[in-house]
Amino acid sequence: MSILIYFLVFLIGGIAIGLPIAFALILCGVATAMVLGGNNVNSQIIAAQLMRGTDSVTMMALPFFVLAGELMNRGGLTNRIIKFCNIFVGRFRGGLGYVTILACLMFASLVGSAVASTAALGAILIPMMVDSGYDRAKSAGLVASANLVAPIMPPSIPMIVYGVAAGCSIKSLFLGGIAPAIYLTIIMCSVWFIVTRKDNLKSDTTKYTVKEIMKIFINGLWALLLPLIILFGLRGGIFTATEAGVVAVVYAIAVGIFVYRELKFKDLIKAFVAAAKMSSVVMFLAATAQVAAYMMTISRIPQMLTESLHGLTANPALLNFVLQIIIIIMGTCIDVVPTILIMTPIMLPLIHAAGIDPVYFGVVFTLANVLGLTSPPVGPVLNVACATGKVSMEKIIKPVMPYYILQVILVFALIFFPPLVTVPLKWFGG
Repeated sequence: MSILIYFLVFLIGGIAIGLPIAFALILCGVATAMVLGGNNVNSQIIAAQLMRGTDSVTMMALPFFVLAGELMNRGGLTNRIIKFCNIFVGRFRGGLGYVTILACLMFASLVGSAVASTAALGAILIPMMVDSGYDRAKSAGLVASANLVAPIMPPSIPMIVYGVAAGCSIKSLFLGGIAPAIYLTIIMCSVWFIVTRKDNLKSDTTKYTVKEIMKIFINGLWALLLPLIILFGLRGGIFTATEAGVVAVVYAIAVGIFVYRELKFKDLIKAFVAAAKMSSVVMFLAATAQVAAYMMTISRIPQMLTESLHGLTANPALLNFVLQIIIIIMGTCIDVVPTILIMTPIMLPLIHAAGIDPVYFGVVFTLANVLGLTSPPVGPVLNVACATGKVSMEKIIKPVMPYYILQVILVFALIFFPPLVTVPLKWFGG
């Protein structure tokens, strides 16, 4: 057990002194190797593990989906999605709020990143809502909370990372995320319904001609086709998750250049650079996490934790509950991808011992992780929403809390009622 203490001290200590998560992972990995002594300190072993962390065909899906999201965002997709949603739900009281929720769900099926989705949609929707008389803090809080669907709805970047770390089918994880994404959307609509009554918000009074509605509808359909192509392709076994990423990139380029005609050469360059930067961060985290995971394995840390929590393996729901509570707490101070990379190797032996399906666990695990995106003090999505909405962190926290509390309750519901995930997953062919 002393080696576990050393490992945690080096990891938490590295983060506490301000080291980036990736370097803190290398520090705790190398320091643990030095404590173990012997051949474990060999630099060739550490270098080999760094390479192993990213040497995965499945992991290649990540940069392709990131690039596809960048291309679609720069190719005029955002405005068309908002207009498409507005013709359906804009007429209701507080209609712009429902437009925001529906647009987040649609945009999530293209981007896979809550931060990117919040930045893209928040910059447009928050000013629109404020101009229509909506409270600025509540508008920013709605955009932040609604975008938690992005890392759950396929193609989900955190699910790709978990799938690689856990050796699970990315296809099954993607399909398993559809139902929780719908549950999140229902929660958002329910809370917003109460807010609209309390604040006496009005509906969108914009009148569209039949010709305008048809034009908006047709333009929006091009954006909707991409997630449908990906889902049907995965479900039908036409292509793998990595190949789906390539298909998404080609489709995004074709639509942006030839259909919407807003994707220029300079936009292509910017999209490639932005995707490379984001992908390299995740890849480097995966590489350094592999070093830490390797040192955890040879020092028997997972076995120690399995033995300490062995009493809970007889009750899978209770074990899952305890693990997700740990993840929700960690999410308040550590970002999603580092948490997945750090905790997956530790938790896998436990869920295998308890007989928990790793795909089902991965879906719930990812949802519990993404809650940290809107929980202070870190809350990356909260920070982006504050920046795009020009509102302080202190003002946005209160309107976010009702959504956050119900989202936590949803995690618990999925823990104690697994069919909420497993039954729809079977319907979708996962």
